[in-house]
Amino acid sequence: VTRQIHEHEQENELREQMSGYKRMRRQHQKQLIALENKLKAEMDEHRLKLQKEVETHANNSSIELEKLAKKQVAVMEKETKAAAADEKKFQQQILAQQKKDLATFLESQKKQYKLCKEKIKEEMNEDHSTPKKEKQERISKHKENLQHTQAEEEAHLLSQQRLYYDKNCRFFKRKTMIKKHEMEQQNIREELNKKRTQKEMEHAMLIRHDESTRELEYRQLHTLQKLRMDLIRLQHQTELENQLEYNKRRERELHRKHFMELRQQPKNLKAMEMQIKKQFQDTCKVQTKQYKALKNHQLEVTPKSEHKTILKSLKDEQTRKLAILAEQYEQSINEMMASQALRLDEAQEAECQALRLQLQQEMELLNAYQSKIKMQTEAQHERELQKLEQRVSLRRAHLEQKIEEELAALQKERSERIKFLLERQEREIETFDMESLRMGFGNLVTLEYPKEDYR
Repeated sequence: VTRQIHEHEQENELREQMSGYKRMRRQHQKQLIALENKLKAEMDEHRLKLQKEVETHANNSSIELEKLAKKQVAVMEKETKAAAADEKKFQQQILAQQKKDLATFLESQKKQYKLCKEKIKEEMNEDHSTPKKEKQERISKHKENLQHTQAEEEAHLLSQQRLYYDKNCRFFKRKTMIKKHEMEQQNIREELNKKRTQKEMEHAMLIRHDESTRELEYRQLHTLQKLRMDLIRLQHQTELENQLEYNKRRERELHRKHFMELRQQPKNLKAMEMQIKKQFQDTCKVQTKQYKALKNHQLEVTPKSEHKTILKSLKDEQTRKLAILAEQYEQSINEMMASQALRLDEAQEAECQALRLQLQQEMELLNAYQSKIKMQTEAQHERELQKLEQRVSLRRAHLEQKIEEELAALQKERSERIKFLLERQEREIETFDMESLRMGFGNLVTLEYPKEDYR
C-alpha cells in the first residue's frame, strides 16, 4: 500500500509538472500575442497619424494655392483697371496738350494773318498806279491764299496730332500688354515656386515619417524579441529547476529504496537462515534414519556380544557427522550473511552509478535542447532583423525614387508652362505689332513717350 501511494504521488507530481509546463507555455503564448496586438495597434495609430498629417498638408497646400490664385486674379484685375485708368489719363493728357497746342497754333495763325493783311494793305497803299478795284482783288486773293495756306497748315497739324495720338495710344497699349505679360510671368513663377516649396515640405515630411516609422519598427522588434528571449530564459530556468528537483527526487527515492532494502535485509537474512536451518534439520533427519538403518543392519549381522561396541562406534560416528554438519551450517550462515551484505552494497552502488549517469545524460540532453532552442530563437531574431532592414531599405529607396520622379515632373511642368506662356505672349506681341504695321505705325519698340513737337 505504501509503495502504491508513493507511486501515485510520483504520478501526480509528474502530471502536475507537465500541467505546469502547459500552463506556462500557454501563458507565454498569450503574452506574446498580447504584445503583438499592442504593437500592431500602436503601428496602426502611428500610420493613421502620419496619414492625417499628409492629408492636412495636402489640404493646406490646395488652400494656399487657391488663395494665391485668387490673390493673383485680384491683383491682375486691379492692375487692369489701373492700366485702363492710366491709359485714359494718358489719352486725356495728350488731348489736353494737343488742344492747347492747337489753340496756340490758331492764335499764331490769326496774328500772322493780321500782319500779312496789314502788310498787303500797306503795299497796296504805296502803289498809286494800280487801280483801286484791282487792289481790292489782289488783297482778296492774298487773303484767300493765306486762308487756304493756314487751313492746310491747320489740317496738317490736326493730322499730325491724330497720328501722334493714335501711335502713342498704340504704344501705351503695347507697353500695358508687356507689363501684363510681366505680371503673368511673375504670377506663374510665384505659383510654381509655391508648388515647389510645398512639394519640398511634403518630401521633408515624408522622409521624417519614414524615419519615425523605421525607429518605431526597430523599437517594436526589439521589444518583441526581448520579451521572447525573457520568456525563453524563464522557461529554461523553470525546466532546469524542475530537472534539478527531479534529480533530487530520484536520488531521494533511490536512497529511500536502499534504506528500505537495508531495513528489509535482516528479515531476508533471517528467512534464508531459517531455510538453511531447515535444510540442516532435514539432513540431520536423513542421517538419523540412515544411522538407525545402519545400526539395525549391524546388529543383525554381528554377534550380540559386539553390539555394545558397534553402538558406541555408530554413536560416535553419528555425533562426528552431526558436528561436521553443524559446522557447515554455521559456515553457510556466515558466508550467506557476508555474501548478501556485499551483494546488496554492490547492487546499491551500481544503482547509484546508473542513476547518476542517467541524470547526467538527461541534464546534458536538457542543456543541448535549451541551447538548440536558444540558437534557433537567435537565428529567428537575426532573420527578422534582416527582413526588417531589407523592408526599411526598400521602402526608403521607393520613397527617394518617388521624390525624384515628383521633382522631375514638377520641373517638367514648370518648363512647359513657362514655355507655353512665353510662346503665347510672343504670339500676342507679334500679332499686335503686325496689326500696328498694318495701321501704319511702324516699329513701336523704339518709340518714346509723347513729345511736344508734332511737325
